[in-house]
Amino acid sequence: MSHHVILTGVRANNDIHIGNYFGAILPIIDMATRRSAEYDINLFIPDLHSFTTPIDHHKLYDSILSNARIYTAAGLPLDRPTIHLYRQSRIPAHSELAWILDCFTGFGEMSRMTQFKDKSEKLHGDQISVGLFNYPVLMAADILLYGASYVPVGDDQTQHLEFTRDIAERMNRKFGKLFIVPKPVAQQHQFFGNDQGLRIKDLVNPTKKMSKSDDSGKGVIFLGDDPQAAHKKIMSATTDSLGKVQYDREHQPGISNLLEILTLVRQDAGRTVSLAQTISEYTGMERYGDFKRIVADEVAKFLANFQTRLAAVDEQAIEHKLESSEHDMNIVANQTLRRVQIAVGLRK
Repeated sequence: MSHHVILTGVRANNDIHIGNYFGAILPIIDMATRRSAEYDINLFIPDLHSFTTPIDHHKLYDSILSNARIYTAAGLPLDRPTIHLYRQSRIPAHSELAWILDCFTGFGEMSRMTQFKDKSEKLHGDQISVGLFNYPVLMAADILLYGASYVPVGDDQTQHLEFTRDIAERMNRKFGKLFIVPKPVAQQHQFFGNDQGLRIKDLVNPTKKMSKSDDSGKGVIFLGDDPQAAHKKIMSATTDSLGKVQYDREHQPGISNLLEILTLVRQDAGRTVSLAQTISEYTGMERYGDFKRIVADEVAKFLANFQTRLAAVDEQAIEHKLESSEHDMNIVANQTLRRVQIAVGLRK
């Protein structure tokens, strides 16, 4: 690759909700569009990671392609040669490098990963797999194969990025210069800065982020929701007893969340509006029902418009982009893997 590499991805399984869309997908597309002149953008679908927790395997293939369609409908420019869209599973080097790195990773290192502890608490028995335990190693392989310097991760993934740096430095000390080491977390945050989107909260419990794992579904708006069903979810959203619209994340998290959602769906519709302007427009409004209806109407329009864009996506263009990117990424990944194979004694 001729440029420095930015690498990021979104898991292929489960429905994508508006928290994913506004908090991750749109910022990624905006970042990719703005930075693709100076950087290679590796936007990959980490479908192998989907196996770390129980899924419906009959739906996985469609979910993988659905992600690509969603990125395209959201504005990903498929014609940019420095933007690479590919499926992890189509690059066999990911799995082989992960195994090699596994053999240089301590059991204690993986045992300290807080994501494993958090996710395994929600599972039981045989549902807690070895794949869930050591998936940070596969994540490291995802990054190191392409020499990615920058990887936008959430707070829950920073420990995995630090592990990636640790294993890269360990292998480099033992075998010479094998890998480009990603930038430290502090430099990552400085680099991406405002590329991070607003974090939409759950509609029922607005003190926690909107999550795919919400069993009831009442606090989550999925991109595939019927617009009128989403309208009802907004109308039923938790607010407070203060009776006056104000942006106060601590004391009025529900109303604050709705103000953020309203701002985001208006921005997606092409309006030049900031959160501060939305707050100024509605601060002091005393009828929560009227305010909710305004938000609900805008969200319903957003979903209807997005679903229309999604239906119009050119499937052949996506397939062509995936196949051409996967061809190019196999070349890059295999070059890295061969270097590692020689270093560890598998090849001469």
